[in-house]
Amino acid sequence: MQHTIEFTKMHGAGNDYIYVDTMRFPLACPEHLSVLWSDRHKGIGGDGLVLIGASAVGDFSMRIFNNDGSEARMCGNASRCIGKYLHDHGLTERTAIRLETLSGIKVLHLHLGADGRTESVTVDMDVPALAVPTQMGTPDGSMTDGQVTATDGRTYTGTFVSMGNPHFVIFTTDVEQANIAAMGRTLEFADIFPERCNIEFAEVRPDSSIRMRVWERGSGITMACGTGACATAVAAALTGRAERRSDIVMDGGTLHIEWNAGDGHVYMTGPATEVFTGTITYEEP
Repeated sequence: MQHTIEFTKMHGAGNDYIYVDTMRFPLACPEHLSVLWSDRHKGIGGDGLVLIGASAVGDFSMRIFNNDGSEARMCGNASRCIGKYLHDHGLTERTAIRLETLSGIKVLHLHLGADGRTESVTVDMDVPALAVPTQMGTPDGSMTDGQVTATDGRTYTGTFVSMGNPHFVIFTTDVEQANIAAMGRTLEFADIFPERCNIEFAEVRPDSSIRMRVWERGSGITMACGTGACATAVAAALTGRAERRSDIVMDGGTLHIEWNAGDGHVYMTGPATEVFTGTITYEEP
């Protein structure tokens, strides 16, 4: 059966997804459509597909599919974009939105411009998990400045942080020269990561900002990763490389991250941008 739906292309710091309001346009096969539509040559183009839906426990819900069809538990950049979409498209007048994700409820705080539209969003990313046996294959599910052997036999030193989805943060002295494509691919599938892993390569700069590049599980190299920026800031503070507030500078832009000492939550603030809207016709597989 053939269907025609409306979509919106948005990005947060260059991390671009295709957004569909499933309250208007239900999708029966998002895993397949994410692969099809994310293709930058034959489809709409993007890092994946994001579904905006109703929620019985929050104000709205989010599901995220990477461009390989796998489902992610959380995406910081996508959550900011959803906040902007919901407010600027008139689905809510609230500037504090409770968003249901596979990683639990995330609270979005919208910052409006003089025109009443959303300029940036702060997301309460909750408390980072430093020990998750289902995501990190050590005896206690944790690793701080420990060693991981990639599928090519090379060994890397890094720190594990889960923001709902797993991250392994590697600090280096020259992140610009790092071969992210080669190293990220072999580390994502390392045996020690039962659910595969997102890989961050980071360098602390003299001005205390942190330059980060990322290999995202299921998507490859992306221009930004919100949960990855949070994980990097936490790893830097945890290992004494930085304070609890950091500007994380990625290929697509900068996010401000605070690991609050009072409540232990990580707060991420950054932009959200609508690129274009359109319609697309597809057939269910």
